[in-house]
Amino acid sequence: MRRALITLGIGLGLVGSTVVSAPALAASPVTVPLATSVSAAQQAATFWLADGAANLKSATPYAVQTVVHGERTSTAVVPDGKPGVVAPVQGVASPEGKLPTTSGKVFFVGADGQPHWCTGTAVQSNYRNLVATAGHCVYDTQRAGAALDKWVFVPGYSEGTTPSGLYVGKQAVAHYDFGVYADYDRDFAFVNVYNGVVSSSSGVLTDTGRLVDSVGGLGFRYNQPPSSSVDVFGYPAGPNPDGTGRPYTGQTLEQSTGSTFPVRLSDLAADQAIGVDSPFPGEGSLGSSWLYHYSKDSGTGYLNGITISVSDTDGDGRYDTGVSPYFDGEVAAVYSAAGNFWTGPIA
Repeated sequence: MRRALITLGIGLGLVGSTVVSAPALAASPVTVPLATSVSAAQQAATFWLADGAANLKSATPYAVQTVVHGERTSTAVVPDGKPGVVAPVQGVASPEGKLPTTSGKVFFVGADGQPHWCTGTAVQSNYRNLVATAGHCVYDTQRAGAALDKWVFVPGYSEGTTPSGLYVGKQAVAHYDFGVYADYDRDFAFVNVYNGVVSSSSGVLTDTGRLVDSVGGLGFRYNQPPSSSVDVFGYPAGPNPDGTGRPYTGQTLEQSTGSTFPVRLSDLAADQAIGVDSPFPGEGSLGSSWLYHYSKDSGTGYLNGITISVSDTDGDGRYDTGVSPYFDGEVAAVYSAAGNFWTGPIA
Protein backbone atom coordinates (compact mmCIF):
# COMPACT_ATOMS: atom_id res chain seq x y z
CA MET A 1 0.00 0.00 0.00
CA ARG A 2 2.96 2.31 0.69
CA ARG A 3 5.16 0.94 -2.08
CA ALA A 4 4.97 4.11 -4.15
CA LEU A 5 5.75 6.36 -1.18
CA ILE A 6 8.67 4.72 0.59
CA THR A 7 11.87 3.79 -1.22
CA LEU A 8 12.91 0.14 -1.13
CA GLY A 9 15.36 -0.45 1.71
CA ILE A 10 14.10 2.34 3.93
CA GLY A 11 11.54 1.63 6.66
CA LEU A 12 12.83 -1.08 8.96
CA GLY A 13 16.07 -1.65 7.06
CA LEU A 14 15.54 -5.38 6.62
CA VAL A 15 16.17 -5.78 2.88
CA GLY A 16 18.91 -8.30 2.17
CA SER A 17 19.02 -9.54 5.76
CA THR A 18 18.32 -13.05 6.98
CA VAL A 19 14.96 -11.89 8.30
CA VAL A 20 13.10 -11.00 5.09
CA SER A 21 13.24 -13.16 2.00
CA ALA A 22 12.16 -11.72 -1.34
CA PRO A 23 8.64 -12.83 -2.24
CA ALA A 24 7.26 -13.80 -5.61
CA LEU A 25 4.58 -11.14 -5.18
CA ALA A 26 4.73 -7.95 -3.13
CA ALA A 27 1.92 -9.16 -0.86
CA SER A 28 3.52 -12.56 -0.17
CA PRO A 29 4.07 -13.78 3.38
CA VAL A 30 7.70 -13.95 4.53
CA THR A 31 9.31 -15.98 7.29
CA VAL A 32 11.21 -14.46 10.20
CA PRO A 33 13.64 -16.96 11.82
CA LEU A 34 13.61 -17.08 15.63
CA ALA A 35 14.95 -20.17 17.47
CA THR A 36 15.30 -22.40 14.40
CA SER A 37 17.08 -25.33 16.12
CA VAL A 38 16.06 -27.42 19.12
CA SER A 39 19.23 -26.45 20.97
CA ALA A 40 18.53 -22.74 20.44
CA ALA A 41 14.95 -23.27 21.64
CA GLN A 42 16.17 -25.09 24.76
CA GLN A 43 18.55 -22.22 25.52
CA ALA A 44 15.72 -19.70 25.14
CA ALA A 45 13.44 -21.70 27.45
CA THR A 46 16.18 -22.03 30.07
CA PHE A 47 16.90 -18.29 29.90
CA TRP A 48 13.31 -17.50 30.92
CA LEU A 49 12.65 -20.38 33.34
CA ALA A 50 15.95 -20.50 35.26
CA ASP A 51 16.21 -19.21 38.83
CA GLY A 52 12.50 -19.43 39.47
CA ALA A 53 11.63 -17.66 36.19
CA ALA A 54 13.60 -14.60 37.29
CA ASN A 55 13.79 -13.09 33.79
CA LEU A 56 10.05 -13.47 33.27
CA LYS A 57 9.40 -11.66 36.54
CA SER A 58 11.91 -8.85 35.87
CA ALA A 59 10.80 -8.17 32.28
CA THR A 60 9.28 -4.75 31.58
CA PRO A 61 6.58 -3.77 29.08
CA TYR A 62 7.86 -3.02 25.58
CA ALA A 63 7.82 0.75 25.12
CA VAL A 64 8.31 1.02 21.34
CA GLN A 65 5.58 2.85 19.38
CA THR A 66 3.06 2.76 22.20
CA VAL A 67 1.22 6.02 21.40
CA VAL A 68 0.19 7.55 18.06
CA HIS A 69 -1.73 10.67 17.05
CA GLY A 70 -5.05 9.70 15.55
CA GLU A 71 -8.54 10.96 14.86
CA ARG A 72 -11.80 9.19 14.19
CA THR A 73 -12.99 9.40 10.62
CA SER A 74 -16.09 8.56 8.62
CA THR A 75 -14.02 7.17 5.73
CA ALA A 76 -15.05 3.54 5.36
CA VAL A 77 -12.52 0.71 5.25
CA VAL A 78 -12.45 -1.15 1.95
CA PRO A 79 -12.36 -4.98 1.96
CA ASP A 80 -10.13 -6.48 -0.73
CA GLY A 81 -12.30 -9.53 -1.31
CA LYS A 82 -15.01 -11.72 0.12
CA PRO A 83 -15.38 -12.02 3.91
CA GLY A 84 -14.07 -15.15 5.58
CA VAL A 85 -14.24 -16.95 8.92
CA VAL A 86 -12.20 -19.74 10.55
CA ALA A 87 -13.83 -21.51 13.51
CA PRO A 88 -12.20 -21.45 16.98
CA VAL A 89 -11.17 -24.43 19.11
CA GLN A 90 -12.31 -24.53 22.72
CA GLY A 91 -9.67 -25.08 25.37
CA VAL A 92 -9.83 -25.96 29.04
CA ALA A 93 -11.94 -23.84 31.37
CA SER A 94 -10.28 -20.64 32.57
CA PRO A 95 -9.43 -20.69 36.28
CA GLU A 96 -10.62 -17.07 36.42
CA GLY A 97 -13.95 -18.15 35.01
CA LYS A 98 -14.54 -15.47 32.37
CA LEU A 99 -11.18 -14.78 30.70
CA PRO A 100 -9.81 -16.60 27.63
CA THR A 101 -7.07 -19.15 28.24
CA THR A 102 -5.71 -18.30 24.78
CA SER A 103 -4.30 -14.91 25.90
CA GLY A 104 -0.86 -14.48 27.40
CA LYS A 105 2.40 -12.58 27.27
CA VAL A 106 5.12 -12.80 24.63
CA PHE A 107 8.59 -12.26 26.10
CA PHE A 108 11.80 -11.34 24.28
CA VAL A 109 15.10 -9.51 24.65
CA GLY A 110 15.09 -6.07 23.03
CA ALA A 111 17.75 -3.94 21.37
CA ASP A 112 18.77 -2.67 24.83
CA GLY A 113 19.68 -6.22 25.89
CA GLN A 114 16.91 -6.27 28.51
CA PRO A 115 13.89 -8.59 28.83
CA HIS A 116 10.54 -7.12 27.71
CA TRP A 117 7.02 -8.27 26.95
CA CYS A 118 3.98 -7.64 24.77
CA THR A 119 0.61 -9.40 24.67
CA GLY A 120 -0.11 -12.37 22.38
CA THR A 121 -2.83 -14.94 21.79
CA ALA A 122 -3.17 -18.53 20.58
CA VAL A 123 -4.96 -18.97 17.24
CA GLN A 124 -6.29 -22.13 15.61
CA SER A 125 -4.14 -23.56 12.80
CA ASN A 126 -3.38 -26.86 11.08
CA TYR A 127 -0.59 -27.77 13.51
CA ARG A 128 -2.10 -26.00 16.54
CA ASN A 129 1.07 -24.04 17.20
CA LEU A 130 0.26 -20.43 16.25
CA VAL A 131 0.50 -17.17 18.25
CA ALA A 132 -0.74 -13.80 16.94
CA THR A 133 0.81 -10.50 18.04
CA ALA A 134 1.91 -7.13 16.68
CA GLY A 135 4.60 -7.21 13.99
CA HIS A 136 6.88 -4.90 15.96
CA CYS A 137 6.68 -7.35 18.88
CA VAL A 138 8.60 -9.78 16.60
CA TYR A 139 10.71 -7.53 14.36
CA ASP A 140 13.26 -5.43 16.22
CA THR A 141 12.47 -2.08 14.60
CA GLN A 142 15.33 -0.43 16.52
CA ARG A 143 18.00 -2.56 14.84
CA ALA A 144 18.26 -3.06 11.09
CA GLY A 145 17.98 -6.64 9.92
CA ALA A 146 17.01 -8.24 13.21
CA ALA A 147 14.26 -10.09 14.98
CA LEU A 148 13.73 -9.82 18.72
CA ASP A 149 15.81 -12.38 20.63
CA LYS A 150 14.73 -15.34 22.80
CA TRP A 151 11.06 -14.98 21.80
CA VAL A 152 8.59 -17.05 23.86
CA PHE A 153 4.87 -17.14 24.65
CA VAL A 154 3.35 -17.78 28.10
CA PRO A 155 -0.43 -18.32 27.90
CA GLY A 156 -2.38 -17.44 31.03
CA TYR A 157 0.58 -15.57 32.53
CA SER A 158 -0.23 -14.14 35.96
CA GLU A 159 2.11 -12.80 38.62
CA GLY A 160 5.18 -14.63 37.32
CA THR A 161 3.54 -18.03 36.75
CA THR A 162 3.46 -20.27 33.66
CA PRO A 163 0.21 -22.22 34.24
CA SER A 164 0.15 -23.88 30.80
CA GLY A 165 3.88 -23.95 30.11
CA LEU A 166 6.25 -21.82 28.05
CA TYR A 167 6.30 -21.98 24.23
CA VAL A 168 9.45 -20.98 22.32
CA GLY A 169 9.00 -19.33 18.93
CA LYS A 170 10.63 -21.18 16.02
CA GLN A 171 9.73 -18.69 13.31
CA ALA A 172 7.25 -15.93 12.56
CA VAL A 173 5.31 -15.33 9.36
CA ALA A 174 4.77 -11.66 8.56
CA HIS A 175 3.84 -9.41 5.66
CA TYR A 176 6.56 -8.36 3.22
CA ASP A 177 5.39 -4.73 3.22
CA PHE A 178 5.93 -4.26 6.95
CA GLY A 179 9.56 -5.36 6.93
CA VAL A 180 10.50 -3.58 3.70
CA TYR A 181 8.22 -0.54 3.41
CA ALA A 182 7.31 0.10 7.07
CA ASP A 183 3.64 -0.19 6.10
CA TYR A 184 1.79 -0.24 9.42
CA ASP A 185 -1.36 -1.57 7.77
CA ARG A 186 0.75 -4.76 7.95
CA ASP A 187 1.97 -4.53 11.56
CA PHE A 188 1.05 -8.08 12.57
CA ALA A 189 2.77 -11.44 12.82
CA PHE A 190 1.86 -15.08 13.39
CA VAL A 191 4.51 -17.08 15.27
CA ASN A 192 4.94 -20.86 15.07
CA VAL A 193 5.91 -22.12 18.52
CA TYR A 194 7.38 -25.43 19.61
CA ASN A 195 5.54 -27.66 22.07
CA GLY A 196 5.33 -26.14 25.53
CA VAL A 197 7.74 -26.91 28.35
CA VAL A 198 7.92 -26.59 32.11
CA SER A 199 11.12 -26.74 34.14
CA SER A 200 11.86 -28.85 37.21
CA SER A 201 13.83 -27.59 40.19
CA SER A 202 16.92 -29.16 38.65
CA GLY A 203 16.37 -27.38 35.32
CA VAL A 204 15.10 -30.38 33.35
CA LEU A 205 12.55 -29.41 30.67
CA THR A 206 9.35 -31.46 30.38
CA ASP A 207 7.05 -31.39 27.34
CA THR A 208 3.47 -30.08 27.83
CA GLY A 209 2.20 -30.63 24.28
CA ARG A 210 0.96 -28.41 21.48
CA LEU A 211 -0.27 -24.92 22.29
CA VAL A 212 -3.86 -25.13 21.02
CA ASP A 213 -4.29 -28.63 22.47
CA SER A 214 -3.46 -27.11 25.86
CA VAL A 215 -5.29 -23.76 25.86
CA GLY A 216 -7.57 -23.71 22.80
CA GLY A 217 -7.30 -21.45 19.77
CA LEU A 218 -9.17 -18.39 18.60
CA GLY A 219 -11.03 -18.36 15.33
CA PHE A 220 -10.13 -15.85 12.63
CA ARG A 221 -12.30 -13.28 10.85
CA TYR A 222 -11.38 -11.01 7.91
CA ASN A 223 -12.84 -8.64 5.31
CA GLN A 224 -15.66 -7.82 7.70
CA PRO A 225 -17.36 -4.44 8.35
CA PRO A 226 -16.45 -2.65 11.62
CA SER A 227 -18.07 -4.42 14.57
CA SER A 228 -20.58 -2.86 16.93
CA SER A 229 -18.68 -4.48 19.79
CA VAL A 230 -15.41 -6.35 20.32
CA ASP A 231 -13.66 -7.48 23.49
CA VAL A 232 -9.99 -6.51 23.86
CA PHE A 233 -7.75 -8.70 26.04
CA GLY A 234 -4.26 -7.64 27.04
CA TYR A 235 -1.76 -6.86 29.78
CA PRO A 236 -1.73 -3.03 29.93
CA ALA A 237 0.79 -1.49 32.31
CA GLY A 238 0.75 1.98 33.83
CA PRO A 239 -1.74 4.83 34.29
CA ASN A 240 -3.55 7.05 31.83
CA PRO A 241 -1.64 10.31 31.20
CA ASP A 242 -3.99 12.49 33.26
CA GLY A 243 -3.39 10.31 36.32
CA THR A 244 -7.04 9.48 36.91
CA GLY A 245 -8.38 5.98 37.19
CA ARG A 246 -6.57 2.98 38.57
CA PRO A 247 -3.14 2.27 37.07
CA TYR A 248 -2.77 -1.08 35.35
CA THR A 249 -0.15 -3.43 36.81
CA GLY A 250 0.60 -5.50 33.70
CA GLN A 251 0.64 -8.63 35.87
CA THR A 252 -2.85 -9.91 35.11
CA LEU A 253 -5.00 -10.18 32.00
CA GLU A 254 -7.42 -7.26 31.55
CA GLN A 255 -10.52 -6.87 29.38
CA SER A 256 -12.20 -3.87 27.75
CA THR A 257 -15.23 -3.81 25.47
CA GLY A 258 -16.01 -1.22 22.79
CA SER A 259 -17.12 -0.44 19.27
CA THR A 260 -14.73 -0.26 16.32
CA PHE A 261 -14.39 2.55 13.78
CA PRO A 262 -11.96 3.84 11.10
CA VAL A 263 -9.14 6.11 12.31
CA ARG A 264 -6.68 8.38 10.51
CA LEU A 265 -3.11 8.34 11.85
CA SER A 266 -0.77 11.30 11.39
CA ASP A 267 2.51 9.66 12.43
CA LEU A 268 2.30 6.11 11.04
CA ALA A 269 2.10 4.99 7.41
CA ALA A 270 -1.31 3.28 7.49
CA ASP A 271 -4.22 3.88 5.13
CA GLN A 272 -6.79 1.55 6.69
CA ALA A 273 -6.31 1.63 10.45
CA ILE A 274 -9.14 0.62 12.75
CA GLY A 275 -9.81 1.93 16.25
CA VAL A 276 -11.68 0.48 19.21
CA ASP A 277 -13.02 2.22 22.29
CA SER A 278 -10.53 1.14 24.98
CA PRO A 279 -8.85 2.82 27.98
CA PHE A 280 -5.71 0.66 27.88
CA PRO A 281 -2.32 2.43 27.85
CA GLY A 282 0.03 1.26 25.10
CA GLU A 283 2.77 -0.25 27.23
CA GLY A 284 1.99 -3.91 27.81
CA SER A 285 -1.11 -3.95 25.61
CA LEU A 286 0.79 -4.03 22.29
CA GLY A 287 -0.34 -7.24 20.62
CA SER A 288 -3.66 -7.41 22.49
CA SER A 289 -6.33 -9.50 20.75
CA TRP A 290 -9.62 -8.01 19.52
CA LEU A 291 -12.28 -10.70 19.77
CA TYR A 292 -15.56 -10.71 17.89
CA HIS A 293 -18.37 -12.81 19.41
CA TYR A 294 -16.36 -13.67 22.52
CA SER A 295 -18.14 -16.27 24.66
CA LYS A 296 -17.44 -16.24 28.39
CA ASP A 297 -18.85 -19.75 28.67
CA SER A 298 -16.54 -21.35 26.11
CA GLY A 299 -13.65 -18.85 26.28
CA THR A 300 -13.60 -18.62 22.49
CA GLY A 301 -14.08 -15.92 19.90
CA TYR A 302 -12.82 -14.69 16.54
CA LEU A 303 -9.61 -12.71 16.19
CA ASN A 304 -10.46 -9.54 14.25
CA GLY A 305 -7.74 -7.09 15.29
CA ILE A 306 -4.36 -6.70 17.05
CA THR A 307 -3.36 -3.63 19.06
CA ILE A 308 -0.33 -1.94 17.51
CA SER A 309 -0.63 1.32 19.47
CA VAL A 310 -3.07 3.52 21.39
CA SER A 311 -4.30 7.08 20.92
CA ASP A 312 -6.12 9.97 22.59
CA THR A 313 -8.50 10.83 19.76
CA ASP A 314 -10.60 13.44 21.58
CA GLY A 315 -7.75 15.41 23.16
CA ASP A 316 -8.88 15.09 26.77
CA GLY A 317 -5.55 13.71 28.02
CA ARG A 318 -6.71 10.12 28.38
CA TYR A 319 -6.17 7.16 26.11
CA ASP A 320 -9.50 6.24 24.55
CA THR A 321 -8.61 4.22 21.46
CA GLY A 322 -6.69 1.07 20.63
CA VAL A 323 -5.37 0.93 17.05
CA SER A 324 -5.14 -2.12 14.76
CA PRO A 325 -4.58 -2.86 11.07
CA TYR A 326 -7.80 -3.71 9.27
CA PHE A 327 -7.96 -7.49 8.84
CA ASP A 328 -8.32 -7.99 5.07
CA GLY A 329 -7.42 -10.75 2.63
CA GLU A 330 -3.68 -10.00 2.90
CA VAL A 331 -3.80 -10.62 6.66
CA ALA A 332 -5.64 -13.85 5.88
CA ALA A 333 -2.92 -14.87 3.40
CA VAL A 334 -0.21 -14.46 6.06
CA TYR A 335 -2.32 -16.32 8.63
CA SER A 336 -2.98 -19.15 6.16
CA ALA A 337 0.70 -19.52 5.29
CA ALA A 338 1.70 -19.58 8.96
CA GLY A 339 -0.78 -22.36 9.67
CA ASN A 340 1.11 -24.82 7.48
CA PHE A 341 4.39 -25.01 9.44
CA TRP A 342 5.04 -27.90 11.82
CA THR A 343 7.30 -27.36 14.83
CA GLY A 344 7.39 -30.28 17.30
CA PRO A 345 8.90 -30.78 20.78
CA ILE A 346 12.13 -29.46 22.30
CA ALA A 347 12.09 -31.69 25.40
